[in-house]
Amino acid sequence: MIECENLNQEEIIKELCLCNGLSYEMVGQEGSDTSKLEMFFSGYPRIVGLSLFPKLTSLTIVAQDIKEISGLETCVQLKELWIAECCLEKIEGLQECRNLEKLYLYHNEISKIENLEKLSRLEVLWLNHNSIKNIEGLQTLKNLNDLNLAGNLISSIGRCLDPNEQLERLNLSGNRICSFKDLTNLTKLCHLKDLSLNDPQYKTNPVCLLCNYSTHVLYHLPCLQRLDTFDVSAKSIKELADTTAMKKIMYYNMRIKTIQRHLSEDLDKLNDRKCKLQKLPEERIKLFSFVKKNLERELSELKGSGKGHSERSNNNKVTELDKSKNGETVTEELSLQQKILTKLNALNERVTFWNKKLDEIEAIYHTEVKQKKKSHGLLIPFLLIELETVGNIHFEEGTRADDWFNSCYELILSRFCTWDFRAYGITGVKVKRVIKVNNRILRLKFENKFQKLLDNEDMHNSERYQKMLECLFYVFDPEVKVKKKHLLQILETGFKDTETSKLPLRKEAVILANSLSVCECPRIEFLQQKYKDEKKISFEHELFRHGILLITKVFLGQSVQAREQDSISQANYPMVNSVFIPRKYLLNSMVGQRNCDCSFRQCKWFVFDHDLVLPEYIVEFEYITVVKPHSLFSSFNNIILEESKKNSEGSVLSQDLKFDDEVIKMDPRIKPRPKLISLDDRTILSLAKTSIYCHIVSLNLHGNSLSKLRELSKLTGLRKLIISFNEFTCLDDVYHLYNLEYLDASHNHVITLEGFRGLMKLKHLDLSWNQLKKSGDEINMLCKHTTSLLSLDIRHNPWQKPATLRLSVIGRLKTLTHLDGQQISEEETIAAMKFITGTKITQLSLLQHSSTKEERPRILSTWPSAKILTQISKLGPHPVMNGNWYLKITALNLDGQHLFEITNLEKLKNLKWASFNNNNLTKMEGLESCVNLEELTLDGNCISKIEGISKLTKLTRLSINNNLLTGLEKHTFDNMLHLHSLSLENNKITSLSGLQKAFTLIELYISNNYIALNQEIYNLKGLCNLVILDLYGNIIVWNQENYRLFVIFHLPELKALDGISIEPQETEYAKDLFGGRLTSDMIAERQGHSNFVQMQELNWTSSSIRTVDLIPVDQFRNVCNVNLQNNNLTSFSGLIYLPNVKVLCLNYNHIESIIPRLKPQTHLTNRQLLYQKVPSSGYGQQGTSKINSWFEIKFMGSNLNVCFRDTTSTENLPPIMHSLEVLHLGYNGICNLIQLQLNRLRNLKFLFLQGNEISQVEGLDNLVVLQELVVDHNRIRAFNDSAFAKPSSLLALHLEENRLRELSKLQPLVKLEKLFLGYNKIQDMAELEKLDGISSLRELTVYGNPICRKMLHRHVLIFRLPNLQMLDGIPVNSDDRAKAEFHFSELQAKKNLFIPVTSSPMDGGSFAQVKAPHIKITNVILPDGFSHYLGSDFTLTPEVEDKKNKNAGILTNNPRSIHAEIAFQQLRGINISPSLLSHQNVASPTAQMYPSNQDERRIPGSHFPRANRM
Repeated sequence: MIECENLNQEEIIKELCLCNGLSYEMVGQEGSDTSKLEMFFSGYPRIVGLSLFPKLTSLTIVAQDIKEISGLETCVQLKELWIAECCLEKIEGLQECRNLEKLYLYHNEISKIENLEKLSRLEVLWLNHNSIKNIEGLQTLKNLNDLNLAGNLISSIGRCLDPNEQLERLNLSGNRICSFKDLTNLTKLCHLKDLSLNDPQYKTNPVCLLCNYSTHVLYHLPCLQRLDTFDVSAKSIKELADTTAMKKIMYYNMRIKTIQRHLSEDLDKLNDRKCKLQKLPEERIKLFSFVKKNLERELSELKGSGKGHSERSNNNKVTELDKSKNGETVTEELSLQQKILTKLNALNERVTFWNKKLDEIEAIYHTEVKQKKKSHGLLIPFLLIELETVGNIHFEEGTRADDWFNSCYELILSRFCTWDFRAYGITGVKVKRVIKVNNRILRLKFENKFQKLLDNEDMHNSERYQKMLECLFYVFDPEVKVKKKHLLQILETGFKDTETSKLPLRKEAVILANSLSVCECPRIEFLQQKYKDEKKISFEHELFRHGILLITKVFLGQSVQAREQDSISQANYPMVNSVFIPRKYLLNSMVGQRNCDCSFRQCKWFVFDHDLVLPEYIVEFEYITVVKPHSLFSSFNNIILEESKKNSEGSVLSQDLKFDDEVIKMDPRIKPRPKLISLDDRTILSLAKTSIYCHIVSLNLHGNSLSKLRELSKLTGLRKLIISFNEFTCLDDVYHLYNLEYLDASHNHVITLEGFRGLMKLKHLDLSWNQLKKSGDEINMLCKHTTSLLSLDIRHNPWQKPATLRLSVIGRLKTLTHLDGQQISEEETIAAMKFITGTKITQLSLLQHSSTKEERPRILSTWPSAKILTQISKLGPHPVMNGNWYLKITALNLDGQHLFEITNLEKLKNLKWASFNNNNLTKMEGLESCVNLEELTLDGNCISKIEGISKLTKLTRLSINNNLLTGLEKHTFDNMLHLHSLSLENNKITSLSGLQKAFTLIELYISNNYIALNQEIYNLKGLCNLVILDLYGNIIVWNQENYRLFVIFHLPELKALDGISIEPQETEYAKDLFGGRLTSDMIAERQGHSNFVQMQELNWTSSSIRTVDLIPVDQFRNVCNVNLQNNNLTSFSGLIYLPNVKVLCLNYNHIESIIPRLKPQTHLTNRQLLYQKVPSSGYGQQGTSKINSWFEIKFMGSNLNVCFRDTTSTENLPPIMHSLEVLHLGYNGICNLIQLQLNRLRNLKFLFLQGNEISQVEGLDNLVVLQELVVDHNRIRAFNDSAFAKPSSLLALHLEENRLRELSKLQPLVKLEKLFLGYNKIQDMAELEKLDGISSLRELTVYGNPICRKMLHRHVLIFRLPNLQMLDGIPVNSDDRAKAEFHFSELQAKKNLFIPVTSSPMDGGSFAQVKAPHIKITNVILPDGFSHYLGSDFTLTPEVEDKKNKNAGILTNNPRSIHAEIAFQQLRGINISPSLLSHQNVASPTAQMYPSNQDERRIPGSHFPRANRM
């Protein structure tokens, strides 16, 4: 084949025919039928001969040396064109190919997309592997569905693909796209199903290296089926992306609210400070106003009396003497009037002076508010950028604990030279905030370029390059204020193409400096000159006091000093990376006399490669000046505060205060009048100095203590009424004064104008210095009832919307000529009318502020949907209005329209998203018809009640922040089954009870309200989906100790609380601290109220309780029965503070001591350390009680090296629980009674200690009134000397199932009537004989002992114990006693020899006839249902025996003792032989029962209902 460049056209056509199987000779005939041609590799250097193929529909040219597209003019039917792997440099020559559907121009050298406008039918366009830099020229290709731009130089997508709505496949791999925000432009392509940004055949786009890349793309493009050649059609993948995005939106929404809250707190502090500062001037103004009104009243009366004198002087009957007297009086009165006028002028001057002070404070306040907002102004945009980039741009605020913060601080100080700033009065610099910028996108660019430079150098140069990295300050244009938008653009996208400065150099290079003076001095000079030229009077140093620095990381590379003759551009310095200018060659204005050499090191730098300048830190700073700043917290204002307390000599305001006093003391000094508390007819006539009511036209009631004006109804002719400086809270008593023209109600406590009506002739009204708040309501009242009003003063009231108040009043009260002492100008009137017009929802406003988008855009933003949609696309006015236009509106954003009410929304049936922020709304009305609403925002209004939204069942988000809500109405949220987010911050809400059924809530923001009680948290326990809760700023936060752990414990599903994520360790701490605590809140939650005073019983079994913390204790003063069995208590905990507990059941716990045992801190576990923080918990301290303080002194001092068996260690402890009579401590594992400290329960009568590990009876010496002691089923072998050493009142002693072998030491129990010794180890009859000394013994059991194997013991005991009435459960009758005496008389006759008896002479039949006695239960397990607690014993009658199995802990789970079996068979009427009593031992029972005599039915606890005994 001959080379292409040497072929002529004929030979090219021959080659074309040959390659496609056509005959060159017959091409004229065959060409007309040919529809497809292909040319691969060489042989076709240019496009020729296609006119021979008029029906050509497909042309493929691959790997040819074609430079341009030509010769296609005749190919009008061409549908598919391939010119690939050629040398095309430009798209052209396709204008006639209007039927073209597929165009493949890949692997060429095309640099621009152009000349495709006519190809409207084009569906496939491949331009991959070219040199294209921008996506452009595709706007007319409406049918394009496959676009391949891979392997080009594209760095931005932009909005160029928006018109290509049919696009289904898009390949942008192998380009330079690096921004997530740029990818969101693809959301317009609603049919896009296949997207490639990281195709394996191409290089990776930088954006694909960012974190969360796939999540970001899948969230914004939910219809994608394939991403980067991978199948992503699975529903689970999309759900995962949506869930991740939702979590991030929630997280950043929480953080943004936290920042807003901090700003609000700072502004509140400033406002509080302002109010305190204004207090002194306001008090002075009030004082002067009071004196002024006194003088004005006096002057008015003088003028009135002057008229009287002139009338009398005209009377002919007046004598000459009277005339002379009258003349003197008139002269005196004129002189007095002149003095009054002089003093009034002086008072007015002082009022003006103090008003000026108020204005100064207000001006400083507004300056500081502006600075605070500016300081916080960047933080929220930072978070929004973080959210939009899914964390790939991250901002971190530094503290002193961060090394990088300190490094930045030191860098700024090291580059600040005092000599450079001396001319401006600046002595130093103070860093206010440092924010670290972590921009992964820019950092990747920087590192890639820097690495390329290193790769091109040898090792030695590489080390030198590392040293060329420098930290420099970015030099902002001194003549342009640093705008937030500009700064954010730099931080997000870098320095390239971001400059809008007038300086031409900025497009060539990034200007930087290594000195603060080089950055800042031009700015300072420009501001000074600007304000000087404008002749503005301002605080000079406030102009430049605050500033911002951008610290960058820079690679300076090859750098040279700038030449004076050359402008700074890459063309003039082709071989260098940067250029610098030393300070000495800069402006002379910055150079002055100095004593340092800083200027030799100070330079300005120009870096040509923008990507090698990386923004790293933003620094907010403040200059320290010789002149102190004007601040609300300055020393001057501190003096004002002090002056309000006392008048200090020589201080700033002392002279002014002295001058005030001199003015007050000026003549004439008016004597104070007695204050009126109420009005009557006589008083009114006396004040008016007339006797006829209708003659009274003026009445001055200034300076009294009046709160009502009910007696003025007769003054129908009254025209002027002054009631200033009284106690009025409303003005509804003046409605009948229909002739009133002047009303002064200033300096009262008026809170509402409701009832203020019928004053149609009123012209002058003074309502200043009152407590009016609701501007909308009050203006409405004045509009209706004061139609002739000319002058109105409403200053110094706490209005809710003061910024727009003046315009509102002027626009609504159209007759006004003066407002707040100022004449109303025409400009104000016009502005007010325009303002009022804009406060109503009209058809035009609906069209201007709405959107018709059907779906909410998938944007990572926390903005309300209505705001997003209306900003993206507004509906706009229609030239031809469609009758159903209102049905198309889905979003409405009426923020900041000063609306007073919501109207005209009845037809907006399809409204989904609405926002009414920052208006004057007082009610939630007008939304009833918008039943499809999903989001509603009403922040910054004056709403006091949530109402009118019960039909909005589709709501998912509701926000009513910064309003006047006081509560949440019940059932308001019950039907809102889709409500996910509720925000009610900055209101006055006191309770959360209305949220109990808001089960779908995920986010709840209710910070800065008045929630105070712990019980309110229980209202949220049912909200199992709640993951974000914000209660910051509520009273509960500082009222509840360990508040955060308290909330975390009770709401275990929470992930974030008060803007801070909940760590797993916090959850564990919360469980340790609050798990097992019985608190007042828990009781209130169970019983539904917190009125504990009526409680008499406390029943809380089987709940794993470890501590009791009932506060306040006084509310539990009537609790007398407590059942806490089957828990984990180790002490009596907070129970010791309940004053009137009589019965306490603590069976089945782990009681070690009444008071918690204190241990050295080194031995405490983490859990116990947490317990110590909780007051009155078992491990904490209850106030400063003597009990705990004694324990601290007694045991902590000795490090617990105490022998608890030493009775002297507890005998001096103060007594506690004075009302306790019955105590159940069964089955607690107790082994040491001294350690238990029972001696402190001085009034204890019945003590149950069965089922423990006790080996010695001790530590009970002080229980002098103890009547019954139960220590069954323990490990007692014998009694020591101290067991019963003191005389005792003990009547019953239970010692069954122990290990007793001897019965010595029982002799002191002289009052003992019952002794139970069953199932012990007693073998010797001599031990039983030791009971002789207890003559009072009436009942005794010894069955189950070895000695009972021989029945002789019964005769012995009956004979030796003459008062014994019951033995081993069998009554002792006269026959038994006779037999015993007979038996022993025989034995006596045999010389006192003891002969064992093998069989009892007692007749078994007599036993069978014994009537079954009641059963006495001494050891019970109280079930959960018990409402009363048992005493020492109680009777169980046969009719309740069938209920015994219901008590799981009493009988069913434990084997019975032999005696219990006997007792229950007796109840059934079964005869039992006495031989059963000698059976072998049975496993020890949980419950032990003993027969009881009939006369012992009235025992402690027997008054309880029968149903509660089992």
